[in-house]
Amino acid sequence: MLVLRPIRGDDFAALKQIAIESGHGFTSLPVDDELLQAKIERSERSVDKHVNGPGDEGYLFVLQDTESGDIVGTTGIEAAVGMSVPLYHYRRSTSVHHSPSLDVYNRVDTLSMCNDYTGCSEICTLFLREPYRRGLTGRFLSRIRFLFMAEHSDRFSDTIIAEMRGVSDEHGHSPFWQWLQQHFFSIEFPQADHLVGLGDKTFISELMPKYPIYVNLLSEAAQAVIGQVHDNTKPALRLLQREGFEHRGYVDLFDAGPTVEAKLGNISTVRQSKVCPILIKEQLEPQATTWALCNDKVADFRAIFSDAVEYCDIKHQLYISAEAADTLGVSQGDSVRFFALSSR
Repeated sequence: MLVLRPIRGDDFAALKQIAIESGHGFTSLPVDDELLQAKIERSERSVDKHVNGPGDEGYLFVLQDTESGDIVGTTGIEAAVGMSVPLYHYRRSTSVHHSPSLDVYNRVDTLSMCNDYTGCSEICTLFLREPYRRGLTGRFLSRIRFLFMAEHSDRFSDTIIAEMRGVSDEHGHSPFWQWLQQHFFSIEFPQADHLVGLGDKTFISELMPKYPIYVNLLSEAAQAVIGQVHDNTKPALRLLQREGFEHRGYVDLFDAGPTVEAKLGNISTVRQSKVCPILIKEQLEPQATTWALCNDKVADFRAIFSDAVEYCDIKHQLYISAEAADTLGVSQGDSVRFFALSSR
């Protein structure tokens, strides 16, 4: 069985291996021992913290195979972005140039640097190791964050964002960055990307153009990737779109990948989820529906997905196996939050 739980100090080696495997463009997990350790410690502090609203908390979870003990994936949530370290985006808009006397009317897209998402919550750091990229595991790893947020909504903003990885080649070079590098910077995209992952964003305010950029002045290659995602990111984007996330014109400063957003209460998983006390059976046969379930804890948060679950909508009764209850850390009569991950 696979179980999601908050990261712990003894997960460091596994987290570092995931950081190595994630490659270029995965800025939330830089291959840096000090920063990875700091992420683990921050997450441990966050789940132990009593909060009245979103602040500088970061929640990092790991997906563990209970049979082998292996850590096979990660997923994370930032409670409020841009509060201590600025979060920059380009906002894409349209500028109109009109001369009635010449009968000329031109609409030109522009990119303006902004901090409009300051204070929003962000889902991030989603990575699943290659051998486990099958079945429902990736879908579970993405959607289960919304159960945690629904259960503990006081810890998060009403607006949730997700920054999607933009287009880059196998060497980590971005067509959009190449244009910026030529005119404003003198460093390669992987280096800039790495600096952001390290939290060093000073160079952005120092070197990034302060005025709006006219999109039609960019190279054709740079224009073509604005708002587009890396091939490996397309499944993740489609999943978020099904959840109700929308792209409202905000893109990453370096690779021009889209940032999508949704209101927490409008997210499909949140709206579909139910809370119900459990009844435990020693054995349950596989059912037609696979359910994702989580307990109501924070530091001891646990979540699983299983088809050995029976739910009676009319009686509002949920039966789970003894193994599932033990993995979730719940007892007879305890409440869990759950949703249908898949039906066949």
